Amino acid sequence: MKTISVKAVKRADFGKKAAKAVRREGMIPCVLCGNGETVAFSVDPREIKPLIYTPNSYIVEFDFDGSKEQAVLREAQFHPVREEILHLDFYRVAAGKPVSIAIPVRLTGNAEGVKVGGKLTLSARKLTVSALVENLPDEIVVDVTPLGVGKTIFVGDLQFENLRFVTPATTAVCAVRVTRASRGAAAAEGK
Repeated sequence: MKTISVKAVKRADFGKKAAKAVRREGMIPCVLCGNGETVAFSVDPREIKPLIYTPNSYIVEFDFDGSKEQAVLREAQFHPVREEILHLDFYRVAAGKPVSIAIPVRLTGNAEGVKVGGKLTLSARKLTVSALVENLPDEIVVDVTPLGVGKTIFVGDLQFENLRFVTPATTAVCAVRVTRASRGAAAAEGK
């Protein structure tokens, strides 16, 4: 999985007042949790933009004045009007422990149902998986070649080595929907 390095500055003050002061300085207040320890810090918004405004998932490597910590983004809070980042929550990655993260889905192949006029739809852009950091893929590749008209691929149908899906097994990943053209092709075959 890809990694982004970010310089972070620890902060001693907590609460709403301290967070507003950090934002006035042009920084984003953040929290790093996990392994029974919580660290409050702030980051430069220009360094964190490649992590937030992308469909990809990343492991973030924070540099706290020389000491390095790895984490994954848990939650991002945005201002309701101005769309600026208000707060970020990260979860610490521990060696030997699985981590849960949302990974983007990429469809490959040409579905059989699309060839006869159906429409391929992607229902889940990201799926949440749990695995060790070294086993996390950059994306989940789903082959849609055998998918016929009216058929769906569910999370329960996917099998990947060293990955456990946290997303429920009944969640639809993609489907080939029936269209007028596919109904007309089926009617023509039936005559």
